[in-house]
Amino acid sequence: MSTIAGARERAAEPATRPPTPPGETAPAVKATAFIRRRWRPLLLAAVVVLWLVLWAVLRGTQTLELGGAEKTSVHLWLNSVRDSFDAARTNSAVFEYIVQPITDGINGLVTFLQNLFSQAPAGRPVPQVGWFGVVVLLAWVTFAFAGLRSMLLVAVCVLLFGFFGYWQQSIDTLIVTFVAVGLCTVLGLPLGIWMARSRRASTAITPVLDLMQTLPSFAYLAPLALVFGIGPAAAIVTTIIYALPPLVRITEHGIRNVSPTTLEAVTSMGGTAWQTLIKVQLPMARRTIVVGVNQSMMAALSMATIAALINGPGLGQPVLQALQSLDVGSAFVSGLAIVLMAIMLDRTTTAASERSSIAARVQRGGGARRGPRRRRLVVIVGAVIAAIAIYLSHGYLALAKFPTSPDLGSPLASTVSTIVQWIVTTFAGFTGWIKDTITALLVNPLESLLAQSPWWAMAIVLLGVALALGGLRAAAITVVCEAVILGTGLWNESMKTLATTLVATLIVVLVALAIGVWMGRNKLVDSIIRPVLDAFQTIPSFVYLVPALALFGPTRFTAIVAAFAYGVPIATKLVADGIRGVSPVTVEASESMGTTSWQMVSKVQLPMSRAAVVLAANQGLLYVLSMVVVGGLVGGGGLGYLVVSGFSQSQLFGKGLAAGIAITALGVMLDRITQHTAARLGRA
Repeated sequence: MSTIAGARERAAEPATRPPTPPGETAPAVKATAFIRRRWRPLLLAAVVVLWLVLWAVLRGTQTLELGGAEKTSVHLWLNSVRDSFDAARTNSAVFEYIVQPITDGINGLVTFLQNLFSQAPAGRPVPQVGWFGVVVLLAWVTFAFAGLRSMLLVAVCVLLFGFFGYWQQSIDTLIVTFVAVGLCTVLGLPLGIWMARSRRASTAITPVLDLMQTLPSFAYLAPLALVFGIGPAAAIVTTIIYALPPLVRITEHGIRNVSPTTLEAVTSMGGTAWQTLIKVQLPMARRTIVVGVNQSMMAALSMATIAALINGPGLGQPVLQALQSLDVGSAFVSGLAIVLMAIMLDRTTTAASERSSIAARVQRGGGARRGPRRRRLVVIVGAVIAAIAIYLSHGYLALAKFPTSPDLGSPLASTVSTIVQWIVTTFAGFTGWIKDTITALLVNPLESLLAQSPWWAMAIVLLGVALALGGLRAAAITVVCEAVILGTGLWNESMKTLATTLVATLIVVLVALAIGVWMGRNKLVDSIIRPVLDAFQTIPSFVYLVPALALFGPTRFTAIVAAFAYGVPIATKLVADGIRGVSPVTVEASESMGTTSWQMVSKVQLPMSRAAVVLAANQGLLYVLSMVVVGGLVGGGGLGYLVVSGFSQSQLFGKGLAAGIAITALGVMLDRITQHTAARLGRA
């Protein structure tokens, strides 16, 4: 009825406007249609203009800047929470019956393994199993699962740990990594299987995994140290949180992608759900699951080194001490040991994955039976040799205590220090020019815009950007994250960290676009560059600080350089895969029309792979943020510096914990904005 009445009223109105000529559209309609199509870029432009105007007029006012030792009521409250936790350890049922048994169990397991392999227990001058037994045992286990080449690689790398002078720390790192990955496997495999077999479980658990992967690793340290105390337990729980999501996701992917035809055949033969899982899905997904273990192990190794900040044992300790004393030579040697360990673990688990895939395809037959039978015999003989080596290393001091010669670590550290000093002296002008130029042209202006704008203006800008790029959901999450950052009392420091992150991300994206497009368009280039990128991805984030510190000293720019090196590999590979994923039919059609290479890239391949480019920016941004925060150890400032200060100064614990919360909110906000933007572009 209302529609009919409205039509009658419109018909009764006098025709005051001249009729629109046929074939033409009224200006108002044109404007409305234009705004509907272009409201996102128009909103973004309006936000930027408003931002610049407010910054020019109100610069330096209401920035919520906080002095280094100044604390807010929230920081004082968090300090009191820390004191309450310390007091509750002796009289709280939760601590007594849940937290403390977990802590004691993990600490007891790590101590037992240390006494067994790396540290002398009470009453003995050396561990129960000496270095010779450890080397032979690791070589035998590697041969059993990964083959001869991996065995030789492991034997050489483990011996180098000792020759570098870091035998105990290296074995401690392996212990922490293996314990964390073992617990991840116990938790992650059932979780991944459940998610693969239940859409509801996958829908409920996926956001939790997203959050675990989004949070920068520094954000875990303070709250877990608050609960589990300083030591191995907190380090391992922190490592589990960081390393669990890749294993769960990849396990789910492997189980879910088993051929539906095979599953239907098993079901038609009367197979139960349990038989289908044990006899079909797990064997067929075995290689994928081993890849998940590989990724979990790489994440665990990376986090195990960072956990040195909460007294986690291992190689992170000498790296941290060297960085704090600016001893580049020692930092390089201990960092090199971490890199060798990462390569060793990565190559071994990759070889194990390939071997499991080959074993699954082996057909029955005489030759097929003789090969595995012969190999089983070699494995048994190797087990006997390993047992003899363990016995000898237990009883003979020469085989128990790692020899002091040859000493490769001290000469290498001295040589590296000399070379670095020569490079710094020789190229000081060039490196200083790079640092000063980028700082003056990018870092300082952007930091001034972000940190010197009134907090409310900056909040409106971030909200407008989120709405324009990601839509309503991204805007809603941005509001919540802004409220959290304001609540921590560290708005200004968060904006400084955001400025450094955005500059490093911009450089990462530009380099990733250039190299990724080149790789995507040229298979030969891809085959050359991709292994290098894979190698860079195996290096734990801690190690990137060493060369950056050597070249640029303890400054903000050092954190940017380290973040750039850490974020480029993943972003470049995503761009290359996006370019390669453009339909060959489209490319051929464009070539047939005489399109040049530049036109092909700018008009066809990049526009059609823009969702992949935005996803590359998302992943690069998260990698950069995590590394910029770690850069607080080498003069990066911002929230990372406050986290480190919270560990080193008791009165700043609350402020450091608040900084970890602010880092989390900043990471979630940036991730959701870029994720929703990538999803929107993908739909488009």
